[in-house]
Amino acid sequence: MALYAIGDIHGCYNALTTLVDLVKLKPEDTLVFLGDYVDRGPGSKQVIDWIIEHSKKFNIVALRGNHEVMMMNSRLYQNSLSSWMMNGGFQTLDSYEIGDDFDWYKKIPAEHWDFLKATLEYYENGKFIFVHAGLKPGVELKHQIHDTLFWLHQYEPPPYADDKIVVCGHTPQKNGQIKNLGHTIFIDTWAFNGQWLTCLDVESGNFFQANEKGETRDGKITIGFTS
Repeated sequence: MALYAIGDIHGCYNALTTLVDLVKLKPEDTLVFLGDYVDRGPGSKQVIDWIIEHSKKFNIVALRGNHEVMMMNSRLYQNSLSSWMMNGGFQTLDSYEIGDDFDWYKKIPAEHWDFLKATLEYYENGKFIFVHAGLKPGVELKHQIHDTLFWLHQYEPPPYADDKIVVCGHTPQKNGQIKNLGHTIFIDTWAFNGQWLTCLDVESGNFFQANEKGETRDGKITIGFTS
C-alpha cells in the first residue's frame, strides 16, 4: 500500500491523466491531492470531474487550496469575484463553458460545489502531514489558522515538529524540481506554467512527473530529516 501526494494541478488535466497512468495507482493505495485543482490551466472542470469519478474506486484524499477558497468565496461574496478572476477564475469558467454571466455559479454542477465544500484543511497519516500551504510550528493542527493553511508562502521554514514531515504545495518551485528540506517537502512544481506536475511516494521517495505536453520523467529523493 503506497501513500502518494500530488501537488498543485491548476487545471492541467492532460498532465494529471498522464501522471496517474505513469504511477499505476492501485485500489489499496492512498492518493492525497494538495489542493489548487482550479484556475490558470485550461481544464479545471475536467480535473474535478476526474477526481470525483476516481474517488469511487480509489482511496483519494482531497485537500483544499487557496484557489478553491477564492472560488467558493466568489460564490458567496460579490467583492471576492474580481480578485478570483485576476487569479485564474476566467480560465476556470471557460472550462465550464460559462461566459460573462451574473449567475455563473448556478451553471457549475452541484456535485462540484459539494466536492469543493468537502475538501479537507489538512491530512495526517503516520509521520506525514499533508497541507496545501504550510503550518505554524508549535500550534496543534486543529488550531492552525486559514491564512497559514491556505496562503502561507514558505521558503526556508523551520520543522513543524521533531517527528513529523510536512508535504505541501502552494509555494511554486519554478525550476520544476521538488524542494526537499527533510522536514518539509514542496511539490508544487509549476505545472500550469510549462513545468511539471509531481506525484511523490512519500514513504519510498520515488517520484513521477508529467506535463501538459504528455512528457514524463521520474526520480527519487531521500525521505527523512537532514542533518
